[in-house]
Amino acid sequence: MNRYIYGDVSLELFKGDITQQEEMEAIVNAANAYLRAGGGVAGAIHRAAGPELEKESMRLGPIKPGEAVITGAHQLPNTYVIHCLGPVYDRDIPHDKLLADCYQNALDICEEKGIKSIAFPAISTGAFGYPPEEAAEVALRTIMKKMPSLKNVQLIRMVLFGEKDLEIHKETLKKLM
Repeated sequence: MNRYIYGDVSLELFKGDITQQEEMEAIVNAANAYLRAGGGVAGAIHRAAGPELEKESMRLGPIKPGEAVITGAHQLPNTYVIHCLGPVYDRDIPHDKLLADCYQNALDICEEKGIKSIAFPAISTGAFGYPPEEAAEVALRTIMKKMPSLKNVQLIRMVLFGEKDLEIHKETLKKLM
């Protein structure tokens, strides 16, 4: 199962590179608190977007776990980057609520700005140590719960970097449907 549809909104699971989602209006950066270039997803997005992204985003930081802010996408093929600070597992408590807040806040920004499509990475599952199975359940449950209230967003894509992460999300989606 790679797709879930509710009304006019589609949720799809996709294996790929978050910086190569040309058809998506916004992509989400799994950011650090100061919104600087770093490692992992944040490093890849900043490298692809160029130095202007860091200049713009740093003025908006620091942010707290669960918060989200929006910038332009600069040299990326998208219009916007939404920066979310995911929780560090077992340090930022309650980590499940803070992770859910990332997805909700990013979708709220899309609704406010009239953004029709958004691509998310698996927030907090890298250096922040969130177990992928738990993170997938929080992410997908949060998105699916939010879908009925979305008026502008029509496409939500989870972009998973590896085959294992894609399989975890597929199994989780099947379980939640």
